[in-house]
Amino acid sequence: MRVPACAALIVALDQLTKFLAVQYLKPAVSRVVIPDLFNLSYVENRGAAWGMLAGRQVFLIAFSVLTLGFLLWKRKPLFEPLWGHTLTMSLLFGGVIGNLIDRVRINYVIDFLDFHWRNSHFPSFNVADASICCGVFLFIITQWLHDKKKENSGSRN
Repeated sequence: MRVPACAALIVALDQLTKFLAVQYLKPAVSRVVIPDLFNLSYVENRGAAWGMLAGRQVFLIAFSVLTLGFLLWKRKPLFEPLWGHTLTMSLLFGGVIGNLIDRVRINYVIDFLDFHWRNSHFPSFNVADASICCGVFLFIITQWLHDKKKENSGSRN
């Protein structure tokens, strides 16, 4: 599957799950899925990760658009030498576009995946956020493996 189709699938899944969160979850009421570990909780995130830059929607929209433009512009040198580049780009594009749609359409991002352990509580997130994190992680790992491979093949000469 090519990047546009895979990214579109991620965007569709993100938007569908957010639609379901709006329909079935109420603000300030969590649905326990796995006791002491995972809830579904409707959250309106008006910032970026962990609510940073709250209220700066114009900046966050511009940053998202610039990020997409940069990733498109640099896609060949950044991603194509790496194993899994199609998946990496799809995860990043799909995640950024999914949250960008929310920012433009409703002026905040809908989060609903809520993990916690005892007194530690991880901030709520959504499919787009998970996609971006997985894409960044995959990029870092595959870039590291690519660099190691180059380094090892260079030391044999």
